Order: sequence, then C-alpha cells, then structure tokens
Amino acid sequence: MSDRTDAPALGPVEFARWIWRQLTSMRTALFLLFLLALAAIPGSVIPQDNVDSILSAQWRTDHKTLTPIYEKLQLFNVYSSVWFSAIYILLLISLVGCVLPRLAVYARGLGAKPPAAPKNLTRLSAHRSWDGDADVVATATSALRRRRFRVEVAADGRSVAAERGYLREAGNLLFHFSVLVVLFGVASSKLFGFEGGVIVVTGNGFSNSLSQYDSFQSGGLFSDSSLKPFSFTVKNFHADYIETGREAGMAHEFDATVNYQTSPGASSKTASISVNHPLTIDGTQIYLISHGYAPLITVRDGQGNVVYSGPTVFLPEGQDFRSFGVVKIPDSRTADGKPLQLGLQGEFYPTYAFTMATGPISLFPRADNPAISMLVYQGDLGLDSGTPQNVYTLNMKGLKPVIGAKNKPLRLDMMRGDTAQLPGGRGSVTFDGVSQFVKLQISQAPDSWVALLGMCLALLGLLGSLFVRPRRIWVRHDPASGLVEIAALDRSSGGDPTPEVDDLAKELGMPDSKSVSAEGGA
Repeated sequence: MSDRTDAPALGPVEFARWIWRQLTSMRTALFLLFLLALAAIPGSVIPQDNVDSILSAQWRTDHKTLTPIYEKLQLFNVYSSVWFSAIYILLLISLVGCVLPRLAVYARGLGAKPPAAPKNLTRLSAHRSWDGDADVVATATSALRRRRFRVEVAADGRSVAAERGYLREAGNLLFHFSVLVVLFGVASSKLFGFEGGVIVVTGNGFSNSLSQYDSFQSGGLFSDSSLKPFSFTVKNFHADYIETGREAGMAHEFDATVNYQTSPGASSKTASISVNHPLTIDGTQIYLISHGYAPLITVRDGQGNVVYSGPTVFLPEGQDFRSFGVVKIPDSRTADGKPLQLGLQGEFYPTYAFTMATGPISLFPRADNPAISMLVYQGDLGLDSGTPQNVYTLNMKGLKPVIGAKNKPLRLDMMRGDTAQLPGGRGSVTFDGVSQFVKLQISQAPDSWVALLGMCLALLGLLGSLFVRPRRIWVRHDPASGLVEIAALDRSSGGDPTPEVDDLAKELGMPDSKSVSAEGGA
C-alpha cells in the first residue's frame, strides 16, 4: 500500500479566493435570493414598527410571552434588522461577482467570428443538400446578411459560417444586472429616505416636522433638514360601503380631501387622497392607509370644569368597525376639591345593536346609530413616571375600577348626546358626537426611480432571453462533386431551425425534386 500524502492546507490568500468563488457562484446567488424572499415573510406577517406602530404596540400587549423573543430577533423591524441587511449585502456582492465576469466574457464574444463549418454537416438534424455551382457561397453570404446573421466566409471561399442571437445572452445579463439595479435602488431609497405614520382627525392639520409624527423611521444617511416644509389640513373623509351580499359592510371606496401648502406662506391647494392614489408634495408621498372613528367626548370634573374635550381616536378591531379606545384625565378634581386622575376604557359601536346571544355589536361600519360603552378607572395613570406610554392603552398597574350601582365596576353606556354622571362627586362624561380620522403614511424615497428602472430593464432582459433564439448556419460547396450542403444548429432548447434552412435552401436554388430530407445524427 502506497503512502498517503495529504494535500497542503490552504493559505490565507487561497482560502479567501475559495470563499470568493463560492460566494460569487450563480448557485449561491440563487440561494441568497430565495433566502431573501423567505426572510421577508415575517415582515408581512408580524406588525412592523415603521409601518403601523399602533398595531405593533397592540400586538406586544396581546402577546407578552413572544414579545421579548421577537424583539431580540428584530422581528418588529425586519427590513432594517442585522440579519436581513446581511442577506441583502451578501446578495449584492454575489450578483456583482456573477455578472461582471460574464459581461467580460460576453464582450469578448461580441468580437468573435462564427465557428467554421463542422466536417460532417449531415450529423445535424436540420440538413439539406443538392448539386449546385460555386456561386452558391456568395449568394448565401448575401442572403444570410439580409437575415441579420454575422457572416464569416472561409479563406478558400468554399464555405460560409453565420451566427445570430447574441442578444439572448445580452438579455440574460441584462436581467441579472437589473436585479442589481433594483437592489441598489431600494437600498439607496432606504438609506436616504424615511417612512412615518400619523393619525389625523378630520378638521385637524399636520406640519411636516418630527414632533408631528406618531411613528418615524429613517435611513442611516437621512438628514432631518431634508424634510420638506409642507403642511396640510384634512377637510373631510368620505367612505362608501357595500350594502348587500356576502361583502356587505366592506368599504367600496374611500378618500380624504386635504388642503395643503408646499411651504409656510404659499398658496393653499386642494387635493384628494385615496387608496393607491397618493398625494405627492416636493417628492414626499402621502398615502391613505386606513380610517376610523373619533368620538367627541367631554369630561367635567366634580366642580363642573371641563377637564377633557374633543375627538378621541378609537382604533377599529374588525370589519364592522367596532373600535377600542381610552381617555386619560390626569388633572381632575372631586366636588370637594381633591385631586383625581381618571381613565376611561371601552368600545365604540358605529351602528349599535344588542342581542342576548352576542351582547353589544355593530351592525354596519357607517355611523348610523353610534354608541359608546366604557369602564371608569381611578388612581395613578403613570404619566408622571417619565416612562413613555402608548396613548391608545391604559397602564392598569396603578388604577382600580370605580364602583357603581350594585357594587359592580361602573360602566358608561351612552348614545350620541347622552351625559352620564360619575358617582362620588367625580363629575360627568358626555358623548357629544362622532368625527372621523385617517391614518396616513408619509414617506420619501429619493431614488425610487432607480428601482423602477431596474424593473423595466428586467422585463426587457426577460423578453430578450425568452424570444431571441441563438442560431448557427453553415453553407458549403464541394467543387469536386458539385455538392451543396446547408445545415443549422439551434442553441436554445425547443427551437427548430428546419423551416429557416428550407427557406434559405429554396433561395439558394435547391430543386424540390432533389431535396434531401432531414438526416439524423447525434
């Protein structure tokens, strides 16, 4: 038995070269592309902080066990997470390593001559032969050039080789290059752009400054100074609902009318925002995401002073727009002047109804018969602790329910216009009416046109790779026997060059009576 000699270990340079080859292989690029698609799934299933911070906060409240795990895995900010960014960057590097060498090979191939005719043309499936004269080579050269073939005549003048379909490889390269363009465009938009969310009650306004946003996330290279100085006021909101059928209650269409100014002192303009039809102001897009109701609630303390008044956003919980909301009153007083903090928490029903089987329900999303049902709490709201709170939930740690009749927690059930008195000289609560709110996404993606360009290039490259067929044709004349041969090879799968061979053979003078049918060969 011969002695076994182990291969020498890879040095740092050789190991780095091996890693680079593995990373820039097409197999790795396809794997990373598939992995990126898988990594994006949590971002569409789990509420994202930069898309809907309210829904994300509610999810955290409802899933206290999973929340710490998801936060460590950055699942509430998938697209800006370390692991998603790592996949994204590796895919960029892999595609660059795949595309650039192929571009060099393709560039060299553009200047290459068509290969000379094989020795035995009869081995090609698309083959024709007949007796002809030497002029057939010159005639074939002209005919092939008219058909946009690249033509090369042999030095002895006895044969001509032709090739076309170079755009197929160009289409493949363009498609892969377009993926790079899309990735760079998206990355640039994320780095220099921002996304923010805001809820605006009809009749209220918004100025484009950081303090006005409910949620805001920007790229690493974004500067606050690049925020455009526009402002707008939501004048009204209109929604049409399907009245009958299985889809009854679904919004058929909805839109918001806004008055906006591009800068302080500029003339006011009016625009309508609807789904998939955003308002664009100086490169910033304003999208209408959702809508809901903001009941008008007035709270008076035990001394008759108004301690809370105005529209209160209640967040929809279903298609019937039954909504959940809270009211926080940190500065109230009892009738005898004692300081008191109150919290109201409950539901709003746009079209209220009650059955013994279901309890209170909303029959329709339109506010035809609005009602509110809220529990009353007192104690410490936790607003003085300095810890940020969700404005749409109560911190129940320092609160206890107010006890009403029959020694049960006090619940206020009010229709529009009703006033309910709070026991113990705590004051009163009035349900004045109903307003509406819109949830808007405001974003700026400065290089989004790059991603759009990439998508157009991808379509162009795909068309080229699908419909351009690379093909080679050879025509040869043997002066000794007078035999003329023509054969073709299709370099794409599923292509049949036989019709083109027959058409060219007919132009070159092949008699029908002497045609030789296709001869097989491996």
